[in-house]
Amino acid sequence: MSTLLYNGLKRAYLSLGQAHKTLVLFTHMLAHQAPPNSFTFPPLIKAAAFSSPSLGQPLHTQVIKRGVLHDPFIQTSFISLYAQLGELLGARKMFEEISHPCIVAHNAMLDAFGKNGDMRSALLLFECMPERDVVSWTSVINGFGRNGSFSEAVKFFGRMMEHEDVIACLVKPNEATYVSALSSCANLHGGGALHRGKQIHGYVIRNEIELSIFTRTALINLYGKTGCLRSAVNVFDQMVFKEVCTWNAMISSLASNGREMEALDLFKKMKMDGKRPNEVTFVAVLTACARGKLVESGLKFFQSMLDEFGIVPIMEHYGCVVDLLGRAGLLKEATDFIRRMPFEPDGSVLGALFGACKIHGAIELGNVVGQRLIELQPWHCGRYVVLSNIKAGMERWDNAADLRKAMAMAGVEKIPAYSSIDLIDKVCSTYFLQ
Repeated sequence: MSTLLYNGLKRAYLSLGQAHKTLVLFTHMLAHQAPPNSFTFPPLIKAAAFSSPSLGQPLHTQVIKRGVLHDPFIQTSFISLYAQLGELLGARKMFEEISHPCIVAHNAMLDAFGKNGDMRSALLLFECMPERDVVSWTSVINGFGRNGSFSEAVKFFGRMMEHEDVIACLVKPNEATYVSALSSCANLHGGGALHRGKQIHGYVIRNEIELSIFTRTALINLYGKTGCLRSAVNVFDQMVFKEVCTWNAMISSLASNGREMEALDLFKKMKMDGKRPNEVTFVAVLTACARGKLVESGLKFFQSMLDEFGIVPIMEHYGCVVDLLGRAGLLKEATDFIRRMPFEPDGSVLGALFGACKIHGAIELGNVVGQRLIELQPWHCGRYVVLSNIKAGMERWDNAADLRKAMAMAGVEKIPAYSSIDLIDKVCSTYFLQ
């Protein structure tokens, strides 16, 4: 076969999501002495990013060997690959080697900064870009959200909607923009989340923008997390076609709003609808069981993950089961379950047990678990405070005081508690999402 035919086949396999076959085809290409060219490598690099990131360096070597490294499409593909690998330095070096980077290369670098937590550099690059499109804006919004800066993400979306940027005026958000902005709204702390999310929802409706499955799913997630369950149910019920992520969002919304049995009923309907649950589904289902103290059902669901669906439980699922047992006061069973885990428990798993110890007054066990948590999470102020209170409950006043001192010496500050009321009709803004 010719190089042209091999290149076409690779693109076809990649478009069908068969990244591994794309890479295997390259080995056949070399074996049959069809010389690779500049069109050969972009799909290969994308395939490696999806399925075999470790092949990035060998592909880089091949590109240099074939003398096509300075092709802008190849360079941009490598930026995305190195970003996926967490090698920000490699992505940055590749970007700097592009003599005249186009907007696609700029956007790839923006995404690389966001994926690797360097939002300061992302903003600097964004402000210096000669032109920007919706992908540029969305990359920054998504980057803020990915790194937990939800307020900044929402503000940046507001800036986009206000058209403050002279160069990029008339750039309108797309589906990915709405999903990123709504997800950040759902995770906002300190009030205003529901109001801002409703602003976005209202804008979409007023402008007669068709709501995609993923935008509707983001709305369900927003309304569920902000306690507006009726709105979440309305969005869900209006959907004709639902993806697994949509069912997951609705099950989670019910579970987090005291409707545990309804959440489990919806899980049954999801399976009857022919949708196959995934890892996220079982986090939502196990959370519903934990909050409803449905121990027997929760353990059966956990067992069914591997037996029925071939899903290997990850740390988050083990944490849900510990929470399930702990909330029910079965602390010995929770401790034994942790000992049988196939890997060392992390802070989320031990944190679930620690919380149960606090609720059920298991002072001795709480003391042991708390000490271990501080070793794992030395910057978590809550661990120090709860453990200090446990030691005070044991009348070990010196130990409690020592913990407070250790907390101060480590520079860990106690986050002050607060309450907030989201008065939607009292919130006013001159500009959209000001």
